[in-house]
Amino acid sequence: MSIPIKTTGAEVRLTGLGKRYGQVQAVKPLDLVIEGGTLVTLLGPSGCGKTTLLRMIAGLEQATEGRIFIGGRDVTLLSAGERNVSMVFQSYALFPHMSVLENVAYGLVSSGERKQAAHAKAEAVLETVGLKGFGGRLPSEMSGGQQQRVAVARALVLEPDVLLFDEPLSNLDTRLRRTMREEIRALQQRLGLTVVYVTHDQSEALAVSDKIVVMRNAGIAQAGAPEVLYASPDSVFVATFMGEANHVRGVIESVTGEHCVLALDSARLTLPGRGLPPGPVDAVIRPEAIRIAPPDTPNGLEATVTRATYMGSHTEYYFGTAVGELFAQGADRLRRRQPGEKVRLLLDEEGVVVVRP
Repeated sequence: MSIPIKTTGAEVRLTGLGKRYGQVQAVKPLDLVIEGGTLVTLLGPSGCGKTTLLRMIAGLEQATEGRIFIGGRDVTLLSAGERNVSMVFQSYALFPHMSVLENVAYGLVSSGERKQAAHAKAEAVLETVGLKGFGGRLPSEMSGGQQQRVAVARALVLEPDVLLFDEPLSNLDTRLRRTMREEIRALQQRLGLTVVYVTHDQSEALAVSDKIVVMRNAGIAQAGAPEVLYASPDSVFVATFMGEANHVRGVIESVTGEHCVLALDSARLTLPGRGLPPGPVDAVIRPEAIRIAPPDTPNGLEATVTRATYMGSHTEYYFGTAVGELFAQGADRLRRRQPGEKVRLLLDEEGVVVVRP
């Protein structure tokens, strides 16, 4: 049977979109374009506005200002049922008394489609998400990962223009989260879906996204491709939120063209200057940019091991240095450094970034 699912997603365009609750600005007016067929993640800490923004796209919250366009159609004043979007909730929200097949077909049946046709479509979509033959089971007879797939199938069977995910993997254990995020990404790419995905998990966002929108204080701090946000963050907040990062203070000694010389105590690095003038500056050092060397190695930073934690495949270290405490990882399973040991830290330039506060 052919799979009754659209294979092209609609563009979502937000213009001046904002939301107030009385005097509280839950989402500051913002502009955002989510291209059709891409997966865009709204990433940020609790209370930053990401879920409110998702619910406005879904039609579950009414925007206070601005407009929402889906596939070029103004849906700002339309109800959730009129927008042709589907949402996968954190709790999955499956009906416990219905079979898996009935859960998936429910939206079609409730909208007037004949039960036989609805069940046929539901069977096809269950096959798409890897649950062929599971239609007769109850949700309670399914694992957490299987229930999550049922929730996705229930959303997909409605052939939405946009598929919305609200923290879909937060109830799963670490290994299953990794598997399910890969499955969601593969499904999105195979079907060409437009997906808006909310999470507070940075690794999850990096793994699944075409674009990440980092939110802070009800607004957009920075938006871009995962590799851009990780390698070239605009601020200390974005840098430290996009994975592990050491925030230190240094000095830009000179600027030549688009590059600068950054001084971190005795270490000197030539980096993209990012338009910053000479003088004190914030810098971010990624843990993977730190290499541990013997204490008599020239250049680098003098350091003392303050903590060492064995993690199996690697050791996590904290070092005391003149620029502050630095976190790094070492793949030295056979020769672990001990607290109090003197070392020299060498810094790879591609993992050090100067940023605005």
